[in-house]
Amino acid sequence: MHELGVVMQVVDVVEKFARENQVEKIDTVVLQIGELSSMIPKYVEEVYPAAADGTMLEGSRLRGEIMPANGRCNQWCSPWWNMRENVPSVRAATAICSAAGNFILRKLCVIEKSCRFNDEKS
Repeated sequence: MHELGVVMQVVDVVEKFARENQVEKIDTVVLQIGELSSMIPKYVEEVYPAAADGTMLEGSRLRGEIMPANGRCNQWCSPWWNMRENVPSVRAATAICSAAGNFILRKLCVIEKSCRFNDEKS
């Protein structure tokens, strides 16, 4: 199961981003996982707590969103199709594919500190 190593790298990237942007607490990490990637969304979500353990992401959640494997003829002669369900007769050399083999760090839900100015009354 290679998901743990990959998710640990995601945690490192998120922590670096948080430090560089003075973010103190992350509630949710949203990953888009390509339908054709080697990552299994269920396992990614299961190993996340272990990867986040002892980091600033400990206690946060990871939510995986599956990106469909869509393809289209490179000559734009056909509409987009789902590559797992139905492949029209186009030469493979001329077909293009969406980012379905990748995963993308899509969104971080940050917990912001409440700010109160000195002159505000409770």
